[in-house]
Amino acid sequence: MRAPMKHLASALAACSMLLAGAAQAWPTKTVTLVVPYAPGGGHDAMARIVAEKLGPRLGQTVLVENKPGGGGMVGTEFVTKAQPDGHTLLFCSPAEIVIAPSVYKAMRYDPVKDLTPITQVGDTPLVLMAHPGQGVKTLAELVAKAKKEPGKLSYGTAGNASSQHLAGAWINNLAGIDLAHIPYKGAGPATNDLLGGQVPYAILGMAPVMQHIKSGRITALAVMTGKRLEWAKDIPTVAETPGMAGFQANHWMGLLGPANLSPEIVAKLQAEVAAVLAMPDVAARLRGIGIDPVGSSTADFRKFLAEERERFARMFKLTGLKPE
Repeated sequence: MRAPMKHLASALAACSMLLAGAAQAWPTKTVTLVVPYAPGGGHDAMARIVAEKLGPRLGQTVLVENKPGGGGMVGTEFVTKAQPDGHTLLFCSPAEIVIAPSVYKAMRYDPVKDLTPITQVGDTPLVLMAHPGQGVKTLAELVAKAKKEPGKLSYGTAGNASSQHLAGAWINNLAGIDLAHIPYKGAGPATNDLLGGQVPYAILGMAPVMQHIKSGRITALAVMTGKRLEWAKDIPTVAETPGMAGFQANHWMGLLGPANLSPEIVAKLQAEVAAVLAMPDVAARLRGIGIDPVGSSTADFRKFLAEERERFARMFKLTGLKPE
């Protein structure tokens, strides 16, 4: 029995060496970061900043590919079907990962079983905005206007079942108003229509609209963080509005791969992305567009995702919406 056991041990050792070698060889070709939203939004902007610095560290081109549609689910499904070799990754948002399971009775992928968490990449505040032509400067004024004009006002978001969508539905619920939701295929198109006045209000991540808020082309009514932002203290929180106490809705970016992505590749990706996010020039560029870099450990990201699933499930129930 000892000889076969010895051979088995040798075989296992050889397999381990092969796996380690494969991980060390990765990547062997272009790495694609799939952004499941249209170009021009915060996820797209951050993905391109990260890709620019990540490529040289990996020794391969890192390409950003936009695959919008289905509130982020089209691009996500694409990644779940990719080979788990570390060359196709998902630059995700809450919508398609932690919100969709509460919103849809049936999905074409399981966010827990079909994806491998790597790291939380960034965090960006959600902000409720108005086109200046609306003459509204605060959330309280918007609520008053909506009550005078029931069913006539609308707000745009980056898509159905996005964190922005749920935040708007929660505001409707708390304020007793009926702002109609207009979903776009990403923050970029929604921002363009808000700037042009085609949609009077919008809820988006701060990243794609920071420059327009600063220039006065968009009026920021309220941020959805628990407290005012250090770098935008003049914008009140939603929770400061009467009847909105305790309101908080976060938006973030995360990096995931297909299921069964090797622990070695996950560890290398997490370390390299965290190193990129820690670069002073990268951090400054991200904060300049309203994104706080994170770069959490994979273990912390897994725990964060579990907590977010529970939080958004509770939030979905509060909106009064029914699963589709």
